Amino acid sequence: MKKTIASVCLFGMLMFAFPAFAASSREDLQARIDSAKVVLDQVMAAQDNSIPLNILEQATCVAVVPGLIKGAFVFGAQYGQGVVTCRTGHGWSAPVFIRMAGGSWGFQIGGQSTDLVLVAVNEHGLQDLLKSKFKIGGDAAASAGPVGRNTQASTDWKMSSELLTYSRSKGLFAGIDLDGTSVSQNKEDTELFFGQPHSFESILKGNVEVPPSAVPFVRAMAHYFVESKHQ
Repeated sequence: MKKTIASVCLFGMLMFAFPAFAASSREDLQARIDSAKVVLDQVMAAQDNSIPLNILEQATCVAVVPGLIKGAFVFGAQYGQGVVTCRTGHGWSAPVFIRMAGGSWGFQIGGQSTDLVLVAVNEHGLQDLLKSKFKIGGDAAASAGPVGRNTQASTDWKMSSELLTYSRSKGLFAGIDLDGTSVSQNKEDTELFFGQPHSFESILKGNVEVPPSAVPFVRAMAHYFVESKHQ
């Protein structure tokens, strides 16, 4: 009964507090892609506090979620929308749109906005992103990613993690525990952006041309990936 009440309250809080549930316009989608590029640029400009080069070298896909909203009043809720691009045999793919949502129970109060970066580091992580929906920590093994531009971080994540998770809040960048958070395909926004339906698999495997408005974001991703290969 307690869980049922919590679920109803959580859904109500999400609907009331997070206007991101409303239908998106083309302007909204472009703003989301532009914001994702800004987050990526700022994270990589952090030098000694950015994503390590050895992780960038092995990245198969990267998701950027600008401004994930987290709120709490006894129970907690979080919701955000972002974009994903994956490495293909001829560069990085056109982006697709995703949603992230989660909740927690316990005495808590407050709210904040956090930028998220999720890095898939093997083919299993890629397969997770091709699913219509998966849960971090359940369907996909994840861990808070190490930071440090030239760090010789522990390699344990290579054996136990499919996704490495990062957050940036108030200028600080660090790994984050997102266990229990659901990631789902936003098919409506993806179809609106491309003007016609495409499967996530087709887009993320590079079978769909990158729209001109997404080129700056994809080009930035390619820049950091290529740069990591030459360090």
